[in-house]
Amino acid sequence: MQSRNRAAYGFLAPYLLIFAIFWIWPIIRSFTMSFQNTRINPWTFSPGANWGRLFLDPAFYNALKNTMIILVIQVPVMITLATVMAVLLNSSLLKAKGLFRFAFFAPVVVGEVAYAAVFRLMFNLDFGIINKLLNTVGIASISWFAEAPAALALLIIAVTWRWAGYNAIIILAGLQSIPDDVYEAATLDRVSKLRQFIYITLPLLRPIILFCVVLSIIGSMQLFTEPFLITNRGGPGGGTETLGLFLYRQGFTSLNFGYASAIAYTMAALAILISLLNLWVGREPK
Repeated sequence: MQSRNRAAYGFLAPYLLIFAIFWIWPIIRSFTMSFQNTRINPWTFSPGANWGRLFLDPAFYNALKNTMIILVIQVPVMITLATVMAVLLNSSLLKAKGLFRFAFFAPVVVGEVAYAAVFRLMFNLDFGIINKLLNTVGIASISWFAEAPAALALLIIAVTWRWAGYNAIIILAGLQSIPDDVYEAATLDRVSKLRQFIYITLPLLRPIILFCVVLSIIGSMQLFTEPFLITNRGGPGGGTETLGLFLYRQGFTSLNFGYASAIAYTMAALAILISLLNLWVGREPK
């Protein structure tokens, strides 16, 4: 038995070594770096240089505010839309289900640069199709890239378009795991489809929806691609700068690695706290 265990660990050793070098060590090193002043040479231990600045930095609070606005609005809208899409995809009346499932999932595999370029064209002030459609119903053109509220709304639309289908496929898998006998019994008892959805489907989907919510919260806390590519690095004037973009600017533009490490651990702590809160709120009643 011991020789078999040694052989097993021998096969795992290359992976464990790579995992330790490229995951464990960077996590530990970035944590210690968050307590060092990396703007001087040599780096010195100075917790206040990063953590003290973090709690007083208006740029950090601006990025946190923008991230929270996107999270609070986008995640509920996306999960609601994904649930509706999953129910429609699961309907027995729908034909060519495979085609529709691929169409809803396709945005995830689209290249980030390509999809950002398309959104920049669609929401262009002068010739974008979105403003053209708004004009046809009597609404004036919106400067999506020049006004912070409009730019935030654009990010919410873009992220929802990209990830709603992905979450819908996950929720669809949960729907298909619900036994048909439950619905047949409810139908025999003359329970309407709406009441079946509210009192049967949603409670049974609770773990799946919570899983999607937690994934979406983590993704929102790390949001970087959309504000970087679509709204031109968090513009206008930092109006769409998120924590992920703020971390990038501090670490790779200003080369302030200690401060960037402090921001990264703050983001991780916030994501964990918000996710735990959602798990507590959505826990099964005793």
